[in-house]
Order: sequence, then C-alpha cells, then structure tokens
Amino acid sequence: MFSALRKSLVSGMKISEIQANVLAGLTVGVIALPLSMALAIASGVPPQHGLYTAIIAGIVIAIGGGSKVNISGPTAAFVVVLLPIVQKFGIGGLLVSGFMAGLILILMGIGKFGKLIEIVPYPVIIGFTAGIGVVIGTFQIKDFLGLDIESMDGDYLDKLLLIMNSLPTVDWQELLIGGLTITTLLLWPRIRSKIPGHLIALLLGSLTAWLLSQFSQDFSIATIGSRFHYELNGITGNGIPAILPSFEWPWNLPGADGTPIGLSFELIKLILPSAITIAILGALESLLCAVVADGMTGKKHNSNDELIGQGLGNIVAPLFGGIPATAAIARTAASIKAGSSSPLASVIHGLFILGAILALTPLLAYIPMASMAALLLVVAWNMSEPKHFVRTIKIAPRDDVIVLILCFLLTVLFDMTIAVAVGIGLASMLFIRKSITITSTTKVEKNHEDYGDLPDSVAIYDINGSLFFGSAQKALQAISTVTPNLRVVILDMTEVNMLDMSAIVAMESITESLSKQHIRLIISGLQQRMAAKLHRVGINNSREEVQFSKTVVDAINLANKML
Repeated sequence: MFSALRKSLVSGMKISEIQANVLAGLTVGVIALPLSMALAIASGVPPQHGLYTAIIAGIVIAIGGGSKVNISGPTAAFVVVLLPIVQKFGIGGLLVSGFMAGLILILMGIGKFGKLIEIVPYPVIIGFTAGIGVVIGTFQIKDFLGLDIESMDGDYLDKLLLIMNSLPTVDWQELLIGGLTITTLLLWPRIRSKIPGHLIALLLGSLTAWLLSQFSQDFSIATIGSRFHYELNGITGNGIPAILPSFEWPWNLPGADGTPIGLSFELIKLILPSAITIAILGALESLLCAVVADGMTGKKHNSNDELIGQGLGNIVAPLFGGIPATAAIARTAASIKAGSSSPLASVIHGLFILGAILALTPLLAYIPMASMAALLLVVAWNMSEPKHFVRTIKIAPRDDVIVLILCFLLTVLFDMTIAVAVGIGLASMLFIRKSITITSTTKVEKNHEDYGDLPDSVAIYDINGSLFFGSAQKALQAISTVTPNLRVVILDMTEVNMLDMSAIVAMESITESLSKQHIRLIISGLQQRMAAKLHRVGINNSREEVQFSKTVVDAINLANKML
C-alpha cells in the first residue's frame, strides 16, 4: 500500500518539482471541475456528488495507490453502469454499491489481481468503450436540444425511439446555447492555447445565456441552478450547496422511493452484481490509465497497490457523498503534460475543487444544462474513438472483429456487464479453437534424416503445442491406432508447453491401451514440471511398459534394447 507516495517521499522533491506538481494540480482541477459535475448529472445524481468524488477519491486514491500520476474521480465509463443503479435504488443504493465495490477492489489488490487488464482482450476493451460512448452521447441529446421529455425510461432502443418522437419539440434557445458550446469545444484546440477548451466553452455558453436572458424576458433555458435544488438547515437553495462534504453512512441516504435505503442482507444481495461490475470496470480503467501514464512518463506503477488505492478511495468517498471513482485517462494525460510527477498534483486538484465549492457555487448555478450536454457529447465522441474503431475493424483478424462488434452492440443494447462477460467468453472460445488447430501430432517417416531407418516395430509421434482440454483428445487420438507388428511407441513431446488434467487422463488412457497390446511407451523430451504431473498419476519409470528419455535419439537407442 501507499507505494506511489512512499517512492515520491524517498526520492525527494526539489522546489521546482513541487511547483510543477502544484501547477499541474491546478490545471487538471480546472478541467475536472465542470467534468465532475457533468458526469454526476449524466449518472442521475446532483452535480455536487461529482465534485465530492473528485475531492475525496482524488486525494485518497493518489495517497494510497500505486501510480504517482493517476488522477481519479468520476469518469464517463461509469455513467452507463451508475444510471440504472440510481433509477432502481436511488442515491443511497448507488453509494452503497460504490462502498461495496471499494471492498472488492481491495480484495483484488490483496489477491494480486493487478494483471487483470492483461486477460481482457483488446477487442473487448475497444468494443465496450465505444458502446459506452454511444450510450452517453445518445442520452445527452435531450438536454442539448431541449426536448420535452419528462423521463427517459426503458432500454436503449426505447429511449432512442422516445428521443426521435420528441424531435418536433426542439427548443431553439437550448439548441443555440448547446451549439455555441460544442462549436467552441471543437474549434478551440486549433488555437493551441494552454487554457482548457471546455472552460472557455462553458464560460461562453453561460455568459451568452445570461446576457440573452437580461435583454429578453422570453429567453429562458435550464441551468444547474434551475434544475437542481438542495435543503440546508430548513432553507431550500438552488444549484450546488456551498458546504464541505460531510460524513454520513450511505445506507442512511434515500433510495428510489425517497426513504432511507437501510442496510440489510437482502439489499447486499440485490446490489452485489452492480458492485462487482463497478469494481471490475474501475480496475480495468485505473490499470489501463496507469499503463498509459507509464508510457508517457517512463515510470512503472505498482498494479496491485493501485487496486488497493482505488478500493480505499471508493470506500471513503461514499461516506462523504461521493459516487464511484476510477482513474481518468484524459485528466491524467493533461496532468502529466502540465508537469505532474507525484501524487501531490492529484491532491492539489482535489483541494482546488474543494475551494471552488466554497467560492464559486453561485456562479456554477448559471451553467446551462445544454452546455453540460455539449461537453458530454464531446467526451462521448472522444471516448468512442470512431476512427480507431473503424481502423480496427478493417485490419483486425475476423474473430477479433466479431468480438469487437458483439461487445459494442451488447453494451449499447443491453449493458456493459453482459458485453464484457460475453466478449471475454467468446474471445476465450475463439482462442481455444485457434489453440486446437495449432496443436498437432505427426507420425515420423521411416527414413527420417535425423533418426535413420526405423524398424517397423518402432513408431515415433511428434507432438507440438499445448495439450489441454480442447486439444488433448484430438492430438493423441492418432496414437491409439497401431499396426499389428508394433512393439514400441515413442512420443516426442519436446515442443509440448502445457499439460492439463484432461491431457493427463488422455495420456493414462493411451498408456493403458498400449499396455494391453503389449506395446512399450517411451516419452521423450517432456519438460520436468510436466513429467512430474505424469509421475504423480503413475505414468513413470516404475512401470515396465513406460520409460522416459531426454532426446528422441536416446529413446530410439532404448527402444532397440527393448526389441
């Protein structure tokens, strides 16, 4: 635990490095401020919960994790997972699921699951991230166009149909502000300014909306202040409360029916699948981000410590109103480019957002919902990486393309949990099929250049590849067919690199079959660790009909002595 912090403290930091990390923290804080609010809104909760997440999780994960430069907080990848939880269990259920996900992440770190990202096929990752981007982008159309839709219920196709049927209710005022914001977001990078484009876009959208409302009483659009309300000491306010996040057990918060959700074994059973999904997605996102950060900095993160740090952050954040968090690639990359080299940058980023809550909440209330939707549309587009998606389809092998498209469609039409499970399952099956095709057994010709003229009573079989449940029977079945005059069978297993229980059972069957026909078996070149597996089940030199040799030449000499 705390390996990133320990490494930073041991290596020491010069004044210039401290200054660079403070500047990087302020830079990424400016980026994270509106994004945290937008992602909380997209997840179905008030915007302050996104800010609380960036503060608490951003600081705790940076201190307790295994990456020096990861910036954690609410991310777009979580939106499609969190929104259904809020709709079904309310804010209380969401925070309880985040708390449980934190416990699971810690167990994953303790259990050395840090290599998790390596077992998830690349097409699966591309497929579900592109699918998430499409879902997020679709859900922002309502606020971007100002459509007259009371609630977005049902599955993806139901929501898409509802949006299409509501297109005649487009509000030109919302569209004007949303269009101005998204245009600024798209054009600002061409200026190559160090000021984050989304900050300028939101300022321009908010200022334009405010000015138009001053000049025309008919101009009225939804803002954070008009959409969200809070109650503090019996007084109702608009927008975001200018108070520090306070401690409260998440199960004391309201569920979908407005009453405290409580804590029970039944609730845990209902929420556990969601918590597992959050934990797996959080692990994948944080480790993927750490790998990207390593490539940018030339440093090496501790993957298991990073999982533990993510777990700590997701346990502490819900106690202060924070939603599930993980490392964000875009914010981490921006922090690195600004000079980040230690957890100090993430801590400063959290403190900056804390200061913004206390000082800027009256101004944040003026941000139009159409501008927030425009920001998320750009985030969704960047996340889906359409050019990379199309390129992968063009150049990837057919099996990988099938996995990619299937994961994409399942994420969009159903949910990410099904997509990842089916994607990994299908990729595994296709891998097994490929492994079966490359595992082979070939009978060596009589006049082999290395072994000379073999007698008819000796047969050599060259086995190549992995012998496991998918390939063992296919690879070894040829050996069961023998000629009447055969007396010795030599198995050249030099190129065998794996032997599972199915293969061991198949080897037992072959040994017994040859023994009944009074045919001796010599196993040649098998690695010691796999030979030991056969020895444990009785296929060893203690049996007269079975022998082991280091090379095929040794096996032939041994066979000649047996004849």
